[in-house]
Amino acid sequence: MERRRFQLDLAPNSEFRFRLLANNSEPILASEGYSSKQACSNGIVSVKKNALDETKFEKLERGSNYYFNLKAGNGEVIGISEMYTSASARDNGIKSVMTNAPIAEVEDLTVA
Repeated sequence: MERRRFQLDLAPNSEFRFRLLANNSEPILASEGYSSKQACSNGIVSVKKNALDETKFEKLERGSNYYFNLKAGNGEVIGISEMYTSASARDNGIKSVMTNAPIAEVEDLTVA
């Protein structure tokens, strides 16, 4: 069964990170590394909260690629999108985060 979810895992450099996956299991938002699992979990809570506010999304482009950052209330980046080939695809990615993040489950891949 397809489902929207956050995956919390441990990166090779021993930092915790999360990814938000859409219903088709494609990643639509990823975090940078966190030093603790609790800090990473707090990042997920922040994404769920801030994804409801379209003004927290920063639309960016690099060359012919488009992407976005999701920022917390303090202006810190809490999630970075995948690269898109058009501005409209990026904007659809933002809509997907706004729709999926607030209701996504958390799948903890650090638990054996």
